[in-house]
Amino acid sequence: MPSSPNSVRSTHPRRLLLLCVAWLLAGSALAEDEKPEAPVILSTGTASLMVEGRQAANVAYSITPGGPRFALWPIAAVLGVEVRIGPLGDSHTLVFEDRHIIVGPAQASMVTVAPDGRGERKITPLDGAPIRVAGGLMVTLELLERALSDALNYQFAWNPDQQALTVARPELRRLRGSVSLVHQYQVSLVEIRFSEEPRYRVEQSPGALDIRLIGDRLELPIQIPRAGDPLVENIIVAPEGLRLELADNAVAEKPRLLTGPVTRMVIEVFEGRASSEAPGPSPRRVQERAPGIRTIALDPGHGGAETGAIGPAGSAEASLTLLVARALKLQLERRLPVKVVMTRTENVEVTHETRSAISNQNRADLFISLHFNSSFGPQAHGAETYFLSREASDQRAAEVAATENRAAGGETNPEQDLQMILWDLAQSYHLAESQRFANLVQEELNLALGLRDRGVKQAPFRVLMGAKMPAVLVELGFLSNPAEETKLQTPAYRAELVDALVRAVSRFKTQVEARDVVPSDADADSVGTGAAEDPS
Repeated sequence: MPSSPNSVRSTHPRRLLLLCVAWLLAGSALAEDEKPEAPVILSTGTASLMVEGRQAANVAYSITPGGPRFALWPIAAVLGVEVRIGPLGDSHTLVFEDRHIIVGPAQASMVTVAPDGRGERKITPLDGAPIRVAGGLMVTLELLERALSDALNYQFAWNPDQQALTVARPELRRLRGSVSLVHQYQVSLVEIRFSEEPRYRVEQSPGALDIRLIGDRLELPIQIPRAGDPLVENIIVAPEGLRLELADNAVAEKPRLLTGPVTRMVIEVFEGRASSEAPGPSPRRVQERAPGIRTIALDPGHGGAETGAIGPAGSAEASLTLLVARALKLQLERRLPVKVVMTRTENVEVTHETRSAISNQNRADLFISLHFNSSFGPQAHGAETYFLSREASDQRAAEVAATENRAAGGETNPEQDLQMILWDLAQSYHLAESQRFANLVQEELNLALGLRDRGVKQAPFRVLMGAKMPAVLVELGFLSNPAEETKLQTPAYRAELVDALVRAVSRFKTQVEARDVVPSDADADSVGTGAAEDPS
């Protein structure tokens, strides 16, 4: 039962304190001189609150230069939303389903927190702040839409001529869909395609992940992938949504919705605990990925019998990439607060799939594959940085990718090609960030070393397809060029390469974490009507 506007909900003191602190933190984001002033009230009145075509209550409203504001409590009472008022009478917490939304007077933002006040908090800026009146708060139409529309499947509209605030459910849409499932690189990938962008809510529980459609229904039947996946035991499809039943050692990430010519939802499922048979460094237990760049995977190209390029003086690519990777790991961990894992630490052969699996198992936030180039002529020189694409940006990029793909993995078969296409679709979520980082790497190498700018390119590298994070492949110079080989043999020159890469990582880390300080409306959330635009 919703509380009256003047009552204080009896709740655990610690929980109430956490909620109040979260609201106060949101308010502190604005400097004192930046807090919005109370708007001028031009007129007041009483409107009809129309819910599904019938008058459910009367609601007081005020007209301001920024638009109308409506009394919060009667709207919440009709819609079954509980309102909890803080001890000082400022913070108002809207409680419904599995979320708490905190608003207050003179705060042009709302804060979404977990019911226990812990975990991630999302601050959503608003165009106008609520107004405090004798009966509680008066809020904008925008706040009602952002706080209640998606979760409760209601749409709000103000009709000033009829003095009516209408609340109605949108027309039920029927969506066609399909489901694909593939397991590769120690990760299971579920891809759900929709005929239109779905409105949905995500519910996660131990052993399962549910996609609940809001105002939409799936048309059945939908073909379900055959069983046998080591991490996803079953996929259940119903008109109201989909349910993934997971193995005991599996954890699913929140879905990512990619829009474009095809609307698809991608769900990545990882092993939840270390496996004694897993290659390379032992992966840590899977947890919700913290924002920012915390773990970096370094991939020294080639290894073992696969030597890679050989210079005129006998320098082997596999040995040089390992030297650079070891030095880069040392400098990254010394100069930045990051953890670095390596796909190999010795001169051993490692397949493309294993390299990707190590980075995925360790939940890396950035993947860097290190290589050295080769050309039929001795004059070619300079650095190139690549990010993933199924189509190469030019003929030279296609030749480089073909050479690298043949190493440590042999030729692909048609079934592997189909799997690669699925993984390429999933990796498209990271392409914009991969391109951003590639540009920084190329810029730092060019400026610091005076290398010829061979540019940032795209190519279908198999090792990048398997990485479930922003990923680049860097060709640090041409071993076929005698002058460059001579420089690459010296520790001082390799140290300059390392310094340039550290600066690029530092700049990228700063950019990413600056965006994560205050989440934007496009950030992934437990309730959605879409997601960031597909960068592919």
